[in-house]
Amino acid sequence: MNARNPLKDSEHFRAEALRIGGERVTRDRTLDVISPYSRERVGTVPLATLDDVRRAYRIGNAYHSTLTRYERSSILQKASALLRARADEASTLITLESGLCRKDSMYEIGRVADVLVFGANEALRDDGQVFSCDLTPHGKKRKVITMREPLQGVITAITPFNHPMNQVAHKVVPSIATNNRMVLKPSEKVPLSACFLADILYEAGLPPEMFQVITGDPREIADEMLVNEHVDLITFTGGVPIGKYIAAKAGYRRIVLELGGNDPLIVMEDADLDKASDLAVQGSYKNSGQRCTAVKRMLVQESVAPAFTELVVEKTRRWKHGDPMDASMDMGTVIDAQAAARFEELVNEAVAQGARLLTGNQRDGALYAPTVIDKVRPEMTLVREETFGPVSPIIAFRDIDEAIAISNGTAYGLSSGICTNRMDYATRFAHELKVGTVNLWEVPGYRIELTPFGGIKDSGLGYKEGVQEAMKSFCNGKTFTLPW
Repeated sequence: MNARNPLKDSEHFRAEALRIGGERVTRDRTLDVISPYSRERVGTVPLATLDDVRRAYRIGNAYHSTLTRYERSSILQKASALLRARADEASTLITLESGLCRKDSMYEIGRVADVLVFGANEALRDDGQVFSCDLTPHGKKRKVITMREPLQGVITAITPFNHPMNQVAHKVVPSIATNNRMVLKPSEKVPLSACFLADILYEAGLPPEMFQVITGDPREIADEMLVNEHVDLITFTGGVPIGKYIAAKAGYRRIVLELGGNDPLIVMEDADLDKASDLAVQGSYKNSGQRCTAVKRMLVQESVAPAFTELVVEKTRRWKHGDPMDASMDMGTVIDAQAAARFEELVNEAVAQGARLLTGNQRDGALYAPTVIDKVRPEMTLVREETFGPVSPIIAFRDIDEAIAISNGTAYGLSSGICTNRMDYATRFAHELKVGTVNLWEVPGYRIELTPFGGIKDSGLGYKEGVQEAMKSFCNGKTFTLPW
């Protein structure tokens, strides 16, 4: 786990430090950050101690921000401008540590900049309400004014590997906008992007006590980040088992859990198949298929399934994958060789059970070819569980009743995409799919960074994400009444 591993260092190598109370703290024990594609060391981060973690929470808890709405907004606006000016550097860093291709990492930088701007705008908006009290026969001539205040304690944020910087932005921006204090542990697989964003925020004027970054081995420090006496709320994005562990461990603390997805793209018999297959391919392979809202299952009405499948195979074979630093590539690697081997295993299992491999299922280390497989049945592990990679499983169905039943037949309930021009179909899907989002003629993952986002069942618990919803969850409500 440390630097004794005789790996070659990348020319972009970064030796990072913890960000605690405005200090850059280094430790003798470090964690290597390895490029999934080149296997070079692209950086190291310290393995924080329990004392480091406890110190960060003490500092955060002792600090109470007095930044005005204007000051918070200005910091976020400036951070957005700084990030856009350094987009190439930031994109390179994401690609190096995650294996995402440059097209995907540049797109992510744009998303992070959007989150910063939306947070800046929302910081200026007072969403308090005023209620008159003389509304009933026993009412009084008074008014009730509502307001939101920062949490009393510190927010713990834990982020995953699939969007190294944007997942962090969705935690820290609402925290800054509401004058809170946050301690972040980014994924140990992609910690460098989080440090980069922290430094951008500090340069923009953020008091460092409001955002501290801890890196290390989750087996050593994660529990302390859940049970520390100063923790008021835990916000986590990641897998279901860890999310449920956090829910059991957190005790009397608020939690916001954004977990997995098993999102369908549903193609009805009246759909424009060229347009639907475009959405299918983009939804499956962007970000190397590593999104909770990626297309995980393609549910296709049986009369159009052969033609749709042919289009998906043709477009998949044109999807260029390889060296993520090559700007011409449409897809880089998945997060590591173990993940790629797991996808191959799941596809092979489905084929052994009667599915048909049409293209792909080839791997080289962390490189895994975009893969199409049809004649898939809903009970196969490939589609019953979340396959977090660039695999396109096609399931044929008879009618809308069966499509809804198949879609709702997993433990997840995050997002969905619908391809139909019939409003009766569209409205049934909107009402009957047990998910947090239904997108008509769009991939399941479509949203803007401002709007509510989240799921039900095993896809999440607590407030939704999106800048507005996260800001609400990061506040305490208070009412003030007065004679009127």
